[in-house]
Amino acid sequence: MTSRAFLRPALITAGALLLTGTLAACSTGAPATEGGGSATDAATATSAEDFGGIEGLVAAAQEEGQLNVVALPEDWANYGEIIAGFEEKYGITVNSANPNASSAEEIQAAENLKGQDTAPDVFDLGSAVALANTDKFAAYQVENWDDIPAENKEASGLWVNNYSGIMSLGYDADKFAEPKALSDLLGADFKGAVALNGDPTQAGAAFAAVGWLSALNGGGVDDFGPGVDFAQELRDAGNFLTLDPTPATIASGETPVVLDWSFNNAAAAADKPSWKTTTIPGPVYVSFYNEAINKDAPNPAAARLWQEWIFSDEAQALFLEGNAVPVRIEALTQAGTVDEKLIEQATFGTDSADWVSPDQDQVDAANALLAERWAAVVK
Repeated sequence: MTSRAFLRPALITAGALLLTGTLAACSTGAPATEGGGSATDAATATSAEDFGGIEGLVAAAQEEGQLNVVALPEDWANYGEIIAGFEEKYGITVNSANPNASSAEEIQAAENLKGQDTAPDVFDLGSAVALANTDKFAAYQVENWDDIPAENKEASGLWVNNYSGIMSLGYDADKFAEPKALSDLLGADFKGAVALNGDPTQAGAAFAAVGWLSALNGGGVDDFGPGVDFAQELRDAGNFLTLDPTPATIASGETPVVLDWSFNNAAAAADKPSWKTTTIPGPVYVSFYNEAINKDAPNPAAARLWQEWIFSDEAQALFLEGNAVPVRIEALTQAGTVDEKLIEQATFGTDSADWVSPDQDQVDAANALLAERWAAVVK
């Protein structure tokens, strides 16, 4: 569990998901590879067709032999299995650097390592960082492009939403009864116990947590004021814990109640059997991350093959198994390739009609409010 930075707004509707009511130093760096029998500039390819088809892309990527990723913790949205699946299927080594980095640090790594074999080939980014850095991305449309809702992708393929989380409450069931209402967290039983996953002015999980608190207190996605007010109430009651949660702090009992993405809270149960995850009745905060290719990727063919993998049925199902909601869930559901129980599990039984998420203007407004007021909560 890590504090990944700013998510892109979900921009989805119940109809878009069709969840039937329910609801993550050997590179060649060469500009040209062989694909489909003809020379292909992998760094400018915008689809597999530029390689003569998917087999040509696979051949070009295997010639490069490796892929560099950053900020992909193995326990985040099932990325451990997703990376292993890519390596096994294509025989390409994935070099995973600084898994606990933020989105901003991903971009910084690309800038610092530009022109080097160790630069990141692909990005997994949150909203504010992704939309501020589109000039660093290469446009690419995967074979499953038409299965991805228009609102979940940039038209040319500069970025594409890949998976989402449900904002949730994780708690140690050996110490606490399941909270049934947000006001329960203000009780004496929760003294020094309630933590967010990071600083909401920097981390997407914490940002969303404040958004969720706001929505549950009657605020809108354009007004995080009620969320900040509730956090202040938690602080005044002595219940707000400023320690950033990790699997280790949860397992040790240092952070016994955590507001975080559902896939993070669910994963924590592996090391803490008494760790349970729930939601609070009312609006549910949902948002997507963004997949993008570094336009200066040292392994440009492998970067594009990774993109194809991320949006394949196999990898999208692996997101779902990790309690993240994959962007192609409608297509998977229609094809009957996913277990409805997994959808129920990933969404924690929430109804998509209750999902809320801000658009970019609302994210900007929320960031401005947090920049002005959050320091007073944690002082």
